[in-house]
Amino acid sequence: MTRIVLLDDHAILRDGIKHLLENEGDLSVVAECERPSQLQPLIERHAPDLLIIDLNMPEGGGFPLLQRIRPAHPALRIIVLSMHENAGFVAKALSYGVDGYITKTVAAEELVRAIRAVTAGGRFLSSDIAQRPDADRPQEPLLSGRELDVLRGLLQGKNPKTIAAELGITDKTLYAHRTSIMHKTGARSIPELQERVLMLGLI
Repeated sequence: MTRIVLLDDHAILRDGIKHLLENEGDLSVVAECERPSQLQPLIERHAPDLLIIDLNMPEGGGFPLLQRIRPAHPALRIIVLSMHENAGFVAKALSYGVDGYITKTVAAEELVRAIRAVTAGGRFLSSDIAQRPDADRPQEPLLSGRELDVLRGLLQGKNPKTIAAELGITDKTLYAHRTSIMHKTGARSIPELQERVLMLGLI
């Protein structure tokens, strides 16, 4: 019997996964939670074989959680179930040691197959990701080194002119980097950018 724990802040999605798996005699959802801080006690109590998580979650998102969970539980198989198809999200998740990455678009058709693949020791990427020509190639970082420098300044609350002076670039170049950062992360404001940075594990 494969023992599964679900972590997603949407109860409807958790219910959908349980409904999908209820007819599989060898798969059992033994626990579920909606916040990362609730996960560790469940792992200790139920000793699951598999964890299914989303990346868009409260308390900083899924990437910081992966940083903690993977070293602490190396035998635990992990599948990310996400709305994000962005190559940067996928590459980041794989670099943190997840065993499978499935988009919510195809989850109903492919989740059971993914579970069986990763519990057998394999890796699984959902079809809409795996069919990309570069799916198995290392992905470029989401942000360039200079963009990360600008990002750090923005998150520290520094004035753009101050950041430009510290980095030795023009104001125009600084604003171009800021525009690129906002576009790549999908943020529309500095507060939203802070949330995205935590979720993506950029800094």
